[in-house]
Amino acid sequence: MIVRRPAADRGQTELGWLSSRHTFSFGEYADPAHMGFRSLRVLNDDRVAPRGGFGTHGHRDMEILSYVLFGALEHRDSLGNGSVIRPGEIQFMRAGTGVMHSEYNPSAEDPVHFLQIWILPARRGLPPAYAQHAFDRRAAADQLLLLAAGGAEEGVISLAQDTRVLVGRLGPDTERRYPLAAERHAWIHVARGEIGLNGIALSAGDGAAATNESELRLAGAAPDSEVLVFDLE
Repeated sequence: MIVRRPAADRGQTELGWLSSRHTFSFGEYADPAHMGFRSLRVLNDDRVAPRGGFGTHGHRDMEILSYVLFGALEHRDSLGNGSVIRPGEIQFMRAGTGVMHSEYNPSAEDPVHFLQIWILPARRGLPPAYAQHAFDRRAAADQLLLLAAGGAEEGVISLAQDTRVLVGRLGPDTERRYPLAAERHAWIHVARGEIGLNGIALSAGDGAAATNESELRLAGAAPDSEVLVFDLE
C-alpha cells in the first residue's frame, strides 16, 4: 500500500529568513495524524535566506541528518565541530545525551535549500557524535546510493537505528527498483523534479509511505529528479 503525502498539505513556517515545510509535526505545526513514520520523526524542507540561520540551540536523543540541495550550510556545535556542507555531502549529528549547535547560511547572496531529517535512535543516552560524508552524485544517477545505515557499513554514516537512507537521481525514462524486505516499511521523499512510485505520480516536496510492498519502482518523469528513500523497520 502506498499512501501519498502531498507537498501542499505539509505544515508551514515563515519567518522572513526561513521558509520551511514540515512533512511531520514540528515546532508550532502540530498534526496528530502526522507525527512521523516509524522511526522517521522529522523531515523539514528548509530554505534559509542569505546570512540567515538557526542560533545556538540544543537537542537530545536524536539522529539528525542535513542534506543540502542548493547553496551551503555552516555548522558549529558544542563538540568543537565547525564545517560547511554543500550539495554532494550529508551531515550527521547524534544528539545523544545532549548537544548545542547552530546552522547558518554563510553566503551574503545566495539562499540555501536543505532537508533536515530526524530519526529516533534505538537507544537513548548515547554519547554525542558527528560526521560529514561526501558522496558521488554521479553514482547516484546510476543507482540508489546508500548514504546512511544502522550498524557499521563501510563508507556510509552509521546510525543507531535499523534504518537505511538512500538517494537516487533520475531522468526521464529512467527506472530504479528497490526490493523491500518482508515486515519493512519505506518513506519516499521527492527532493526535486517528478517521479513515479509504483505507478503513482509524485512531484517535488511530495512524500509517500510504503507498507506491505515487496518492491519500490521509481521512474523518473522530469530531468534531474532527486529522491530520498528511507528503508525502515
